[in-house]
Order: sequence, then structure tokens, then C-alpha cells
Amino acid sequence: MARVARIIFSAVFLAALLVLPARPRGAAAGPTGFLPLSDLGPGLYLNQFQGGLYPNGSNLMPPAHILAGLACAAAIRPLDTSGRPSASGRYVLLSVGMSNTTQEFWGSSSKTVPASWSFAGQAFAHSLFNRSTLAIVDGAAGGQVAQVWAAPTMANYVRVRDAQLAPLGLTEAQVQAIWLKEADIQPTVALPSPNADAYILEAALGDVVRSCKIRYPNLQLVFLSSRIYAGYATSALNPEPYAYESGFAVKLLIKAQIDQMATGKIDPTAGDLSYESGKAPWLAWGPYLWADGTTPRSDGLVWLLEDLVSSDGTHPSSSGQQKVGAMLLDFLLGSPFSRAWFRNYVPGDINADGRIDLADLKILAASWNRAAGQPGYDLRADLNGDNRVNVFDLQILASHWTQP
Repeated sequence: MARVARIIFSAVFLAALLVLPARPRGAAAGPTGFLPLSDLGPGLYLNQFQGGLYPNGSNLMPPAHILAGLACAAAIRPLDTSGRPSASGRYVLLSVGMSNTTQEFWGSSSKTVPASWSFAGQAFAHSLFNRSTLAIVDGAAGGQVAQVWAAPTMANYVRVRDAQLAPLGLTEAQVQAIWLKEADIQPTVALPSPNADAYILEAALGDVVRSCKIRYPNLQLVFLSSRIYAGYATSALNPEPYAYESGFAVKLLIKAQIDQMATGKIDPTAGDLSYESGKAPWLAWGPYLWADGTTPRSDGLVWLLEDLVSSDGTHPSSSGQQKVGAMLLDFLLGSPFSRAWFRNYVPGDINADGRIDLADLKILAASWNRAAGQPGYDLRADLNGDNRVNVFDLQILASHWTQP
């Protein structure tokens, strides 16, 4: 009888183990020890992959790419539904991506009312948000990974046109900026393998941005983000190190465009990314979202267990969505590539608080006489877009100074 009881117990125990969510190979229960790309700088991941968001281990984009981005940003204007400039027209900021993207960008099943803690909810509540000509539209959707956006004829684009844009009286011709955040589902090969998921994602992202340019002919800018921290993941959906390494996919894609425009050579993985020929929009980092769990990033960002849902440790909870939403909002309010069309922009309002005052002057002073690419240069303080912070920027700030 005791032997039978032991057999039954063993069988029940084994069955229980089989139904428990397995932590996938490579997933971490806590901090991974990886340095965020923005903190890694010229250092190396796995002794061969340089950090930094842009080439040469830098978090600053090259001057030529800055000028091209500013020109594309300046081309954004209100358009009618046929894509013609119109004083009564609109322009659209669209999200493209998968479940995490829609949760962070919109956070609600309602097409018209976002969750208050999401990016859109925070933007709509912000006093500086441009309510007159800008429309925020959530095109992202659950399960819609990079590969199902990779051709312009795919169903995702029809869904966005018919179910997201049309009910708001908008068309594809009015989409001029995109926030793109994507991933591959259930990756299995990590860097440094030449077959690593990071390279597969880079190639897919190249297809996505070219497809977006075809569907949205007036698209000017695409801001990309990589995954949030996945060290708490309890499924194989997209754990570490793949969430971290998705940052290299984005970095390599943007670098491929920068290099192609400088040399004319097309990257074999990313494909043709020329914005001059109209093959692709101009690409740049949006907010970089990854931090190593509870280990603070240099700017203080951490990812706590409660920032991820308990069911899989992969999708953001409302607090996680709020974090990403706040970072995206801060980026779009302050970036020189978006502030003129995203917010009711007053020249000189460097810190996006609605005033031009001592706080803005301090930011400008900290970057004084620095040129793009030099330590201390702050793109926000370059008010006239000439890649240098100097007396001309000071004149712009002074001419709009807010009186006490």
C-alpha cells in the first residue's frame, strides 16, 4: 500500500511540474549583468558588439543625420485626406508594433479613449500637446510581430486603414510620423551567432519601414524603440537575452541607414534605406527603454517585478505602461525632430515646460559652444539646427523669454 501511495505521489508531482511555466533557457530571475546600450557606450557586449545608440559607441547621432532629420521634420504639415497641404488638415502619429507596443501607446480597447496611464492618455492630458492638427492613432495590436508588417499588402495595413484611421476621418496619406517597436516571437538563437535573432529582427525591421513608406507615402520620420526588460519572463515568448539584444537590431538598422547615406552602400541585412530615393523614411531612436531590472540605469530607470504582469513577466503592467508612456512623451515633447509638430511649440522652450526661463538658459549654458558629436552637446539646446550651441541659439531663447 505504501508503494502504491509513493507511485501516486510521484505521478502527481511529475504532472504538476509539467504544467508549471518553465523559465526558458537564457531567461534570468533578476538582473542580467548587461549594461544598457546607452550606458555601455564604446564598451563591448560579448567582447565584440559596441554599445551606444549610434555609431562609434556614441549616444549622439552624426551631424549629417541630424540635418536630414530636421529637414524631414520641417516637411511635416497639416494635410487633407488626399495628402495635399491644407490649413484645416491633420497629420498622424501612428504606432506600429505588437502587444507591448499597443499597451504602452494606448492601453485601452477603446479606439477613441486611451488609458490615462498610457502614452496617449498622458499626452492628451498634457497642456502642451498639439490638439489642433495632430492625431495620435494606435496601429499596433497584440501578436503583430515584425514579420506580419513586412510587406505592404499584409492585413495589418488594411486593418489600420479601415479600423483605426477611417473611423476618425483620417487616411493613410496623412500619416507622417511613426513610433515603431517590434520583436520576434519565441527567439532561440542569441548573439554572437551569425543566425542570431537580432539579425533576423534587423532584416524584418528593414522590411517594415519600407512597407510603411509605401502604405504611407507622406511618412517622414520613424522613431524606433527596442524591448523593455524581460528578466522576469516565465515563458519563451521573448525572454532575455533577446529583449536586450533587440536593442542591437534597432541600432544596426539605424546605423545601416546612416552608413548608406554616407557611402552609397546598401547593408545586405537591413536592405535599401535611402530616404533621398523615397525607399524608406528617416530613422532614429525614440526612447531607449531597457534597464537591467532593479539595477538603476545612469538616468535612474529600473524595472521592478510589479512593472510586468504576473502571468508571463513579459508584458507591462499599468505601472510599466506608464513608464514607457512617460519616456515616449518626454522624448516627443523635447526632441527637435518632433517638438514643432507634436506640441504647441514656442521656440526656446528647451525643457518643454511651457515657459522660456532660467531653466532653459541653464540647459543652453551647459551645452555652450559645443558642436554635434562633442561631449556635452545637447541637441535640445541647438535651437536653430546648425549643429552648434552658440549666440544664435541664445538670441532665439532671449527673443521668446517669458516675463515673470
